[in-house]
Amino acid sequence: MKINSVRSLIALLLVLAFSVVSFGQTAAAISGKRAKRIVVRGGMVVDGSGKPAAGPFDIVIENDTITQIAGYDPRDPNPRRPEKGDVEIDAAGKYVLPGLINMHGHTQDERGGKPMPVEYVTKLWLACGITTVRDAWASKKVLEYRDKIASGTLVGPRIIAYGGFPAANLNTDAQVRQRVRDLKTQGFEGIKLYTMDRDLMAAMMDEAKKQGMRVMHHVGVEETNAWDNIRFGTTSIEHWYGIPDAAITSGRQNFPSNYNYNDEVDRFRYAGRLWREADPAKLDKVLQGMVDANVAWDPTLVIYEASRDLQRAQTNPAFAEYLHPVLEEYFRPNPSNHGSYFIGWSSTDETYWKENYRIWMKALYDFGLKGGVIGTGEDAGFIYQIYGFGLIRELELHQEAGFHPLKIIQHATSNGAMILGKEDTMGRIRVGYKADLIVVNGNPLENLKVLSPLGTEEVKDGKTVKTGGIEWTIRDGVPFHAPTLAADVRALVVAAKKK
Repeated sequence: MKINSVRSLIALLLVLAFSVVSFGQTAAAISGKRAKRIVVRGGMVVDGSGKPAAGPFDIVIENDTITQIAGYDPRDPNPRRPEKGDVEIDAAGKYVLPGLINMHGHTQDERGGKPMPVEYVTKLWLACGITTVRDAWASKKVLEYRDKIASGTLVGPRIIAYGGFPAANLNTDAQVRQRVRDLKTQGFEGIKLYTMDRDLMAAMMDEAKKQGMRVMHHVGVEETNAWDNIRFGTTSIEHWYGIPDAAITSGRQNFPSNYNYNDEVDRFRYAGRLWREADPAKLDKVLQGMVDANVAWDPTLVIYEASRDLQRAQTNPAFAEYLHPVLEEYFRPNPSNHGSYFIGWSSTDETYWKENYRIWMKALYDFGLKGGVIGTGEDAGFIYQIYGFGLIRELELHQEAGFHPLKIIQHATSNGAMILGKEDTMGRIRVGYKADLIVVNGNPLENLKVLSPLGTEEVKDGKTVKTGGIEWTIRDGVPFHAPTLAADVRALVVAAKKK
């Protein structure tokens, strides 16, 4: 081809590109930019309340709020539909869900002391449809990231920062209460509690209520258990420790004499033998007590999955393009890194953990049947779980536990908002609510894997075709093109590997 012809072709492409941006709506032109009025056209809607999908609907967003949800009959040749928006998103043949809420996230910019770009984390979350993250044990730097996201200088989901509450150097009622007040003053919205003696926990919880701060509790192997969460009114129990502990007849798990809680191989090996020691009748009372006291459960089923099948965890298909080398190094067995405990892990350990999961999942399902509030969290950045992908896998594990996909989406949306105390403004596709929603290429009620950036495969006209993936994540009324975000993350990984 002659040079002049090449130049003419380039000029033509530039004109076409300008025309599409000016008169059409390319993804690049609108991604990450606020528009006064957005209309999402013709999608099947799963609203997050637990009721069945319905549609097609046009959803009108003005600034950061859903202002209209208009249904129509596609058989009508002249249906009455909302006026055109400044941005039009075609959702015909797609499903529209509320943005997913990650109830146990970590906004990390390093692993094992080695720097890792925070955009790797935040863009992955958005690419996987997550519009809100409750950051567990957030630092002051996370508060800065939260504010940058809110101001539009960092691309990411909304961050709800919960400050850490260690027991170290907090030995009196007065010290504990002052720590709560300090966290409030620093700008944290809630508290992530770990190990604490019962009397100090009572003081902390009392002061947290006075300050209007919700509490998420990772109950360790300690003096307290789920009965204390019930008594003191914890907002949510994280993971599951403390629930079976409260149902053990002897009062304490049957640890071997050489057990060392600070040795993570010991800790996680025998955690895999805990549920089998819980008395079913006592466990039923604990679960009912949680329901009666409105203590929610964020089980994070995904974060321990490697314990029941290490090889599966280590060969996650997402690792090929999405695993940052700093995170990859952190995952390798290393007693210096929390969660990297697979040293001498055996088939016996995996067998116990498989049984652990069966009992744990049944308890979670029973809790849901009793009316308990269940959330979804990933705790990624540890134990072979990467950001965003971990939450999608969490949804699959809720399905394995027996929940219907409509309930699972409720867990990941309106239930999460309820746990955060924001159920009147977010977590549902409803007029007057925050414009947090996702447009999905596929039906997640049929296959939750369509939420993944990896997509999935389907047979159409006798041929296997690649499909699925989230097309748009809209947070606070700002549309983000999920495939573009995923491509940005892949580029970050490639650049890091070259170094």
